[in-house]
Formats: sequence, structure tokens, C-alpha cells
Amino acid sequence: MDQAVSGAIRAEKPRQGWAGLWNISFGFFGIQIGFALQNANMSRVFQSLGSAIDDLPALWIAAPLTGLLVQPVIGHLSDRTWLGRLGRRRPYFLGGALLAALALLVMPESSGLLMAALLLWMLDASLNVSMEPFRAFVGDMLRKDQHTAGYAVQTAFIGVGAVAGSLFPYVLDHLGVSNIAAPGGIPDTVRFSFWAGGAALFAAVLWTVLSTREYAPHELAAFEGEEPFHAPSAEALATRSPLGGLVWIAAGAAVALGVWTWNLEKEVYLLGGLLAGYGLAVIAAVLLARAGRSASMLAGIVGDFAGMPPIMKRLAFVQFFSWSALFIMWINTTPVVAQYHFGSADPASAAYQQAGNWVGVLFSVYNGVAAIAALALLPWLARRLGKARTHALCLTFGTLGFALFLVLRDPHLLVLAEIGIGIAWASILAMPYAILASSLPQAKLGIYMGLFNVFVVLPQLLVATVMGSIMKAFFPHEPIWTMAFAAATLLVAAVAALRIKAPAD
Repeated sequence: MDQAVSGAIRAEKPRQGWAGLWNISFGFFGIQIGFALQNANMSRVFQSLGSAIDDLPALWIAAPLTGLLVQPVIGHLSDRTWLGRLGRRRPYFLGGALLAALALLVMPESSGLLMAALLLWMLDASLNVSMEPFRAFVGDMLRKDQHTAGYAVQTAFIGVGAVAGSLFPYVLDHLGVSNIAAPGGIPDTVRFSFWAGGAALFAAVLWTVLSTREYAPHELAAFEGEEPFHAPSAEALATRSPLGGLVWIAAGAAVALGVWTWNLEKEVYLLGGLLAGYGLAVIAAVLLARAGRSASMLAGIVGDFAGMPPIMKRLAFVQFFSWSALFIMWINTTPVVAQYHFGSADPASAAYQQAGNWVGVLFSVYNGVAAIAALALLPWLARRLGKARTHALCLTFGTLGFALFLVLRDPHLLVLAEIGIGIAWASILAMPYAILASSLPQAKLGIYMGLFNVFVVLPQLLVATVMGSIMKAFFPHEPIWTMAFAAATLLVAAVAALRIKAPAD
């Protein structure tokens, strides 16, 4: 059991040992099993149920859209939650894990694309409910001089959990479980993997819930020397004009007009709808603040989004391009590897299913590399180069990894590409959060972490809505070029990371 504050007021949080660091982040091991099963297998599930490759981005829209809506809300609520012995963040860990495990249990029984898409929405929403407070939890529980170590341990668990989730179908196949399904069905390897993953997810999160005890809000305030929670960003909205939201609404209308004029993919309408929706939210939040209701959730979220600290804005730009590359990879790796490295684009073929299993192995490689790099490479580089330059270097390794997909044709050699991607993945999961946790006010750690993850979700929505139109227009039936897009966007992120001045740099 982690050491917690008894009743005495201390000037500084107690230092956590390795057992404490383990308990704080072990739940993320289970959460990442869920994400790994989703990322490596959902395109396969959709295609097995009859989806065409061009329709995959649209089916994936539910996941990032859910994260965009859920994470800021959960961050806002968890900053203000205190449920006695259950605490501040842990109620969300537990509730999200329970629903995610249920989604994984039912997913393999999907009778069609609509059911699978709805269950993907439920799974991603639940994983986001559990995941978002975990980011703030590290900042809550650790001293500032342990933030880098805390997020490194969390990243290691993410990597190990993703390896386990990615390898499930491959291992079951080699144990004799059927890897072939009738048309319109899902192989037993995927079915059993989802069931085992759901059990492991819930058990791991339950471990963290039972083995940790959170600091109460007044204890955190005493540790940090801060005043009780207040919302100056929301209060500042009262000085703004509600007409500012019209700019966002006009941008949304322009996107919708472009879709209609140039006959783009209908999914792009969603992008226009989101822009217009944010404009309406801005207008409503300003009116609430002017009416003296700055403490409302909408005013709080919009106010904090508009008032992000400068370092968070620069990190958000880097995250946007980093996660654009990752989402391209998750959607397209299975079709790319199947077509270019196993010689089949037919989801009903044995070669395609073999490629699907190999993609699981490749994903396990980059996640395994990330787990090792998080503990062994990142701290060493950060001490010598600083956090920001370390992040830029690691993103460059990822750029080279994506570029290798364009030149390698032996599927076994793709392991080299995954090593570079794994180093980038480790940094993406650790360095931005270590920088933020040491730079943001403790009382707003949940909402700022939630808003920061908007820039994880927005690029996924952009890829899901726009990439299909780009590929149809310029590279029909050639999914390999999606990897070139991924390499280019990650290179932009690497260059942008050099502009960040982390506190310890």
C-alpha cells in the first residue's frame, strides 16, 4: 500500500519508492491492453464484417470524437470530485474500466458493422474515462522532482500492456486457436483475445484502486502552498464578446461548403460540425460568465481552453502532428502490410489474416521498445539534452521508422521500422506530460491534462475525416502512401519540439 498522508500537514509530499510508482501506474497496464486490442484489431474486425478499406476512417471516427468530448469533461469533474475513501481520480478509473471490460466482452459477438462501430464508441469512451485521470494522478501523488520518473514508469506500463494486447491473437494462433472465420465472422483468435483483455484490464485497474490512497484536496493545497480551487480563466470570459464564437461557426460553414462544392468524403462534414459546435460553445460560455455563472462546467472548460499557458500551447502543436502520424499508422498498417508484404488485399484470405497477426507482432515490437526506452533511454537523454530536445530527437527516430515502410518489402525487416517508432512512442507518452505536470497549477491539473489530450484527439478526427478524401483523389488503391504522410507529419512535430523551453531545460 502506498504511503499516504495521515492527518499531519507536511510541507512536501513524501517521496515514493518503486513500489509506490508501480502501484500508481499499474492500472495503465490494463488500460493499454484495451487500447492495443482496439488499435491492432478494429480495422480487421470491420473488414471481416464487410467494410471496404475506403470506409475504415469513417468507422474509426467514433473513437476520437468520444475522446474529444469525454476527456475535458472528466478532467473538469475529477478536479472537483472527492468521494471519501475512494478519492478524487479513482472513481473514474474504476467506472471506466468496468464499462471497457464489458465492451471487450461483447465486441466479438458483433452481428454487423453498426453494432461493432457502436461498441467501439463505448470501448473508447470507457477507456478515456479511465485514462484521463491517470495522467493527473501522477502529478497528484508525486513530488515535482519525481514527475519524469513517474511518467516514465507509466509509459513502461503502457508499452508492456500494449505488447500483451497486441500479441494475444498471434500467441493464440500458435497455440492452435482458429485464426480463420467464415465470411462475415470474426476469428476465434480475436474473440478470445478481447475476452482475456477485458479481464486483464479490469484486474489491473482494480489493483491501483485498492493499493493507493489519494491526498485530499486540502492536503494537496497545503503541499503545494496553493489557494483552494478557483476559476480565473472562466471569469475572464465575462470580458469577451460572445460574437467571437461566430468566427468558429463561419469556419465550420466554410468546411461544409467545401465538402458540397468539391464532392469530398461526407465524413468531412463532421469536421465542419465540430468547428461550428465549438463556436456555439464559446457563445454560450461567454453568456454564462457574464451572467455570473463562471463556475459552470461549460464556462470552466471553454475558459481554460482559451487561457492555456504558453508552454501548453507549444506542446499542443507538437502533440497535434505527433498523433496525426500515429492515427494514420493505426488505421492503415494492416491494409498496408497485407497488400505490400503478404500480397493480399482480400480480408477473407488466409494471407490477409496472417498479415493481421503479424501487425500485432509489429505493434508489440514498438510498444516493447517504448517500455525499454522509457526507463533506460529517455532519462539518460533528458539529463544531457533537456526534455524538449530529447523529445525532438525521439520524434526524428519515428520519422525514419515510418519512412522505412516505403522501402522495405520483407515483413520481418519491418521490425527495424518499429524500433524507430517505438522510441518516438515512448517520448510522446512521457515527455510532454512530464513537462506539463511540473509547469501547471495543481488545482487545475485534471482539466489541463484533459484539454491537452484534445490535441491527441483532434488530429485523429482530421485523419479520419480528411485522409480518405486525399487517398481517393491522389492515391486510390495505394495505401502505402499513408506512411509517407505519417513520416512528414512526425517530422513537423520534431522541428516544433525544438521551440519548447521546458522548466528544467
